[in-house]
Amino acid sequence: MNTRQLTELGQQLRVDSVRAAAAAGSGHPTSSMSAADLLAVLFANHLRYDFDRPAHPGNDRFILSKGHASPLLYAAYKAAGAINDTELMTFRRLGSRLEGHPTPRRLPWVETATGSLGQGLPVGVGIALSGKRLDRVGYRVWVLCGDSEMAEGSVWEAAEHAGYEHLDNLVAIVDVNRLGQRGPTRHGHDLDAYARRFRAFGWHTVEVDGHDVDAIDRAYGEAVSTVGQPTAIIARTLKGKGVASVQDREGLHGKPLPDADEAIEELGGVRDLRIEVRQPPAARMLHAVRAGHLELPRYETGDEVATRDAYGQALAALGTARGDVVALDGEVSDSTRAEFFAKEHPDRFFECYIAEQQLVAAAVGLAARGWVPYVSTFAAFLTRAHDFVRMASISGAGINLVGSHAGVAIGQDGPSQMGLEDLAMFRAVHGSTVLYPCDANQTAKLVAEMAGCEGVRYLRTSRGGMPVLYGPNEEFPVGGSKVLRVSPQDRLTVVAAGATVHEALKAAHALAADGISVQVIDLYSVKPVDRRALREAAEHTGCLLTVEDHHEEGGLGDAVLDAFLDGRPTPRLVRLAVRTMPGSASPEEQLHAAGIDAESIAAAAKLLVENAIVR
Repeated sequence: MNTRQLTELGQQLRVDSVRAAAAAGSGHPTSSMSAADLLAVLFANHLRYDFDRPAHPGNDRFILSKGHASPLLYAAYKAAGAINDTELMTFRRLGSRLEGHPTPRRLPWVETATGSLGQGLPVGVGIALSGKRLDRVGYRVWVLCGDSEMAEGSVWEAAEHAGYEHLDNLVAIVDVNRLGQRGPTRHGHDLDAYARRFRAFGWHTVEVDGHDVDAIDRAYGEAVSTVGQPTAIIARTLKGKGVASVQDREGLHGKPLPDADEAIEELGGVRDLRIEVRQPPAARMLHAVRAGHLELPRYETGDEVATRDAYGQALAALGTARGDVVALDGEVSDSTRAEFFAKEHPDRFFECYIAEQQLVAAAVGLAARGWVPYVSTFAAFLTRAHDFVRMASISGAGINLVGSHAGVAIGQDGPSQMGLEDLAMFRAVHGSTVLYPCDANQTAKLVAEMAGCEGVRYLRTSRGGMPVLYGPNEEFPVGGSKVLRVSPQDRLTVVAAGATVHEALKAAHALAADGISVQVIDLYSVKPVDRRALREAAEHTGCLLTVEDHHEEGGLGDAVLDAFLDGRPTPRLVRLAVRTMPGSASPEEQLHAAGIDAESIAAAAKLLVENAIVR
């Protein structure tokens, strides 16, 4: 398109943003209006995309990081012919695909859910990594960011990683409209304040008037021709551009224009321009065929093996069998044991360093390109990336997260290194799967099982060696459990997972010597939980004692309780969990101090049995 046509298209995108927000009675038209020229030039002259084939391997990828500007994105979709005007006017209505913030669950052209600011660029880095290192296809990743989100640390994690990886297929477009939600942004219209930061991380930068369509066009051309560096286009814009009553004025964020009809007239009226978005070049996806015989590691019963070791060995084996499996780690692969995968499949291993937000975001980006990512770090450190996990769930992203060094059982490192909130955190994620194996063979099987699950999957591993309980041919379906001890004389049921399974078995053995028989269940699938097995145990013994190396809130005990929330009679339920703040001590001392070792379990069981006799 030429200058006049691009200017008209920018005005059309403004008008349609105003119309959509007015029809909904809510939305962010002024944030859309500031970036309208930026998107008009991109869609008309530079984006290569087949809207009829969103999975085309040669398609460029566009991410609206400032997701609240969704009216602009939908207006651009209309101009490209992907949606019609009738659908545009359903913005924010019940059942509409055009949500207040875009999600790939509803629209096939959306790469990732946005709206939690600071996430678009990190996910874009993941997609760009896929294009550069795995797909080896020349698509470009365009990310439209707002200036407010430049205050997010995750943006600069992404900027550093992209610079380090020389992602010249990545372009960040920063809409510097000066105004945030409650007033001016930190740097206002100081474009160089943003450019300096990007340049410090190895980016090529272009400062531009964001309403000069010719200047924007040249800037995009410069980005495309830049080799060896990602490009940041820093664009000075005006919020509410084109309507005098709202342009560059505070207090109008997230509100429809006061008089939409008057604004539309001031913008030149409704238009119906259509753009022919450039078609992508022919491309062939180079994903390796998934087929391959899976030879998981096998461990002898009685041997002592850390589940983190089994995870690393199983992941390497899975990578051999499946060429679509990739692994990411946060500079602790020697501890998480992801290094086993890295050594065998270096081309599919991504070191993200101590940047957990970027770590998870990169996995989301890789998953969007069809890869099956496994992300590993210490369980405690995944808390830093919880918002990225939450947004991954909203996106419907299929990612596997593995938290090692969980619980007080890690020993002397102290509470800062102990994942004691992770089960609660991942159980609360919509549609998640949460697994906590207790031995090496179980771990290996669950690593493979995770690859076939949907949504966010979490596996918890332990630092220290634990006896192998199960043979290598045992199966562990997601949603299942294992009954390790049972007899007609059982007085109660001990429910454990991971490290506490071994303590529960020791306690059961000691109790048996005192004439008290107890059932022991290994509840390795914390979500979904094995409701049937738990209900049968409740009918069998009438009392469940849960033991977990985790805080009492939201973990194993709550998972067990959920099995009895259907209106049926609830059994007596007692919980042993970490209720105090740990210090430094040996693993055995930690378990005892927390009251979750074999001695504590046996004492609690005796007390419960005595109380039952008294009654």
